[in-house]
Amino acid sequence: MKIGIIGTGSIGSLLAEKLAGAGYQVKVTNTKAMPELEKIASALGATPASIYDVVKGVDAIIFSMPFNTYKDLPKDLLKNVPQDVVVMDTSNYYPFRDGEIAELQQVTESEYISGILDRPLVKVFNNMLEGTLKYKGRPSGAADRVAISIAGDNPEHKKVVAHLVDLTGFNTVDGGDLADSWRQQPGTPAYCTELNEAELKQALAVAEKGKAPAIRDFIMDNLMKKDQWPSYEEILAGNRLHEMGKSK
Repeated sequence: MKIGIIGTGSIGSLLAEKLAGAGYQVKVTNTKAMPELEKIASALGATPASIYDVVKGVDAIIFSMPFNTYKDLPKDLLKNVPQDVVVMDTSNYYPFRDGEIAELQQVTESEYISGILDRPLVKVFNNMLEGTLKYKGRPSGAADRVAISIAGDNPEHKKVVAHLVDLTGFNTVDGGDLADSWRQQPGTPAYCTELNEAELKQALAVAEKGKAPAIRDFIMDNLMKKDQWPSYEEILAGNRLHEMGKSK
């Protein structure tokens, strides 16, 4: 399988490294000049590519960018990409960084991104911390495997995505159609709480759409008030405390 990854931040770079390590041909791109991109790609075991070349001749495309940068992508980026190419979105919306977006009151984050890309997509890898992806991957069948949810409208594409998730060391739970992807957005019990399959299914089921934005903003406000950015373990503990309904 050939995979193009747009964005080499914390999640994009780890996915590139893991998938290249699994034997896939991985191309990456970012907004840096080509000499710097070449260094990054080499360290990840991937091939550097321009924004247009990264989506050519691939079987799957992973968009792993800050939410507010999708609007800056070329409007015709996916114009010539075949419809059977699987497109994935790992992004999350945070108003303090991305600004207020009125449309998100009517549609989920990934439906909004799907509209920008003019392309069906699968929401995945958004509800795990960098530390989870980096340290918590386990072999298939391991009892202590963490699960993440995937949401999308194409069952065949979701099967491909589930296979890729498995290769990175995690189980998957079907999060429903893209319209249901709010259940794995920030502020929900399924968001970055390192759950197993049974726990994640329950977390998705009990999510309350109207409460998620307030919980998201409360958690971020507390994190940003700290003298130094918390460790991965501290962020995870905070997410579990508030998003799993255990706060006082």
